[in-house]
Amino acid sequence: MTQPPSPSQREQTYVSRLLLTDFRNYQNLALDFAPGPVVLTGENGAGKTNLLEAISFLSPGRGLRRAAHDDVARTTAGQSGFAIHARVEGAFGEVDIGTGTLGEGGEASGRRVRINSAPVRSADEMLEWLRVIWLTPAMDALFTGPAAERRRFVDRLVLAIDPAHGRRALDYEKAMRGRNKLLADNVRDDRWFEAIEAQMAETGTAIAAARVEIVRLLCAMVERLPTDGPFPKAVIALEGTLETALGERAAVEAEEIYRASLAEYRYRDRAAGRTLEGPHRSDLLVRHQLKDMPAELCSTGEQKALLTGIMLSHARLVAELSGAPPILLLDEIAAHLDAGRRAALFQILEDLNCQTFMTGTDASLFSSLEGRAQFFTVSAGTLTRT
Repeated sequence: MTQPPSPSQREQTYVSRLLLTDFRNYQNLALDFAPGPVVLTGENGAGKTNLLEAISFLSPGRGLRRAAHDDVARTTAGQSGFAIHARVEGAFGEVDIGTGTLGEGGEASGRRVRINSAPVRSADEMLEWLRVIWLTPAMDALFTGPAAERRRFVDRLVLAIDPAHGRRALDYEKAMRGRNKLLADNVRDDRWFEAIEAQMAETGTAIAAARVEIVRLLCAMVERLPTDGPFPKAVIALEGTLETALGERAAVEAEEIYRASLAEYRYRDRAAGRTLEGPHRSDLLVRHQLKDMPAELCSTGEQKALLTGIMLSHARLVAELSGAPPILLLDEIAAHLDAGRRAALFQILEDLNCQTFMTGTDASLFSSLEGRAQFFTVSAGTLTRT
């Protein structure tokens, strides 16, 4: 049997050139990058995270901050919008990707995507060329925050593997909003509900099945890690009625059970004013394997290490399934890791053979990468190679 190539044997996908126009605090920026790690250091507010956010827009969605487009456009740019252009090279060839809200006439429009200068129907088409994964300080509260953030986290993991997942989620949300409106308007015509509930059952089951599969694959990847590794092994599971049903029954049976449940509990949902059951209510459960402790009860440092370990395992998974390592965006990654874990992280990133953008205020935290990484100092929206 032919073995899949090791990470070091896979050709690296990387951003070789990045152009920004009126994005956050960057009026005009042009940068060239080589494969491998990129370190961005500078004071808080200099624009380090803004640069990572721009790269995160090379994937579907609203970027690592989930910001509205009006908030992304440079404040003094008025209604001109913003534009991001990247040249990406690697395993899938060379491609030019452009995205933003800057219209041809200089006026702002909705976000659009162009690949090799040709407009595309969906931002999902960028996933044919590269996958982008990020870890930010805002995610440090993932285990203690609301379940909605953990669902969004799982869906982002799925999207890096399954480009169709985003469309399924949008279709489900649209159908659920339609059902909630029927409930709010006290509509009693079963035919209206039956049509919407059939769509919710179909798309909802597909969403839950994709989440179950990503967790299964991720758990298998985590189990490959040594028990005494630098980042603790996590036990990962999903909590939800559909996810539970899929663990016990075929997908078609789970879909029918959910559809019947929606019909049965219309009275309850009408009283609540919203749909109370479905993949929009599911949750991600994470435990520290060695300590057998829920992640939310672990120390802040342990939570950071758990989350970092999950993201690194996900990066390995994406590389194996897509055939090319993802691009990693690690914002303030070194600040809360001790020297041993920092060294281990840098070695893992090298073994993954991926382009990684890392930020920090203290350049000394990245000193072990001297000669192996590209270093830039960021100041007031300008970058200087060091």
